[in-house]
Amino acid sequence: MQIPDFLIEKINNEYNEEICKNIEKGLILQKPVTFRINTLKTNKIKIIKELIENNIEYEEVKWNNDAIIIKNVLEEDIRKLEIYENGEIYLQSLSSMIPPVILEPKEKENILDMAAAPGGKTTQISAISNGKSYITACEKNKIRCDRLKYNLQKQGVGNVNVMQEDARKLSDFFSFDKILLDAPCSGSGTESVFNPKFTEELIQRSAKTQEELLTKALKILKKDGEMVYSTCSILKEENEKVLNKVLKKFNAKIVPIEKIEGIEYLPVEIEGTLCISPTELYEGFFVAKIKK
Repeated sequence: MQIPDFLIEKINNEYNEEICKNIEKGLILQKPVTFRINTLKTNKIKIIKELIENNIEYEEVKWNNDAIIIKNVLEEDIRKLEIYENGEIYLQSLSSMIPPVILEPKEKENILDMAAAPGGKTTQISAISNGKSYITACEKNKIRCDRLKYNLQKQGVGNVNVMQEDARKLSDFFSFDKILLDAPCSGSGTESVFNPKFTEELIQRSAKTQEELLTKALKILKKDGEMVYSTCSILKEENEKVLNKVLKKFNAKIVPIEKIEGIEYLPVEIEGTLCISPTELYEGFFVAKIKK
């Protein structure tokens, strides 16, 4: 597996030599299988019992009571389990579980998930709010939208209005208490960097889309409402530069996020935002919380 030269050059321009070496090492490391317990359908005791009965070794995650790391079997083995078939667990990377936790969705809040497919974060938002928040989930691609609907049904998620729509084109008459914008990105913090489709042009295209989506989000977020902007990129042009460009157009402020213990972070240009370094457990990921 070869990290593209242009990415190594970009990383070297943004971080010091030691950090760059850690990033490169973290990108190459194979991540273990991780999943989230779907509390809308089951509980941790039942899932742990099932794992023990199937001789599956696991580890719990300190910062997230519903997250499980699998130690001795592959993803395909987990997919064969009844708890997977029934939607009692959802295969999800640890990094991608962080944005909904930071969003802190509550019961009866109107929440928008702007780029929702395949549905991991939508179902997590619902679970955190005990299935009692009102979620609008957008996905512009028909195939991905169908996948989103399938996952919502499998996970037993109600109170979701699925829109096959480019969230950039949502009417400004919409108004939400909270918004999750897990923006489409280059995936520079993940194994996507080994995909031939990972190009400099993809990074530029992603940054333009992110800027447009964030602009729309801040238009339709209620006054005093909060949103989370996240990407699985470690490049400032998809993260801090997008925020700096858009936030100055609105009277919006960064809400500082407390660092989660046991996670390695990269230096950030905007205080209070988090950029997770790719490691053996975590994908590279950026998260910012914004208040209007």
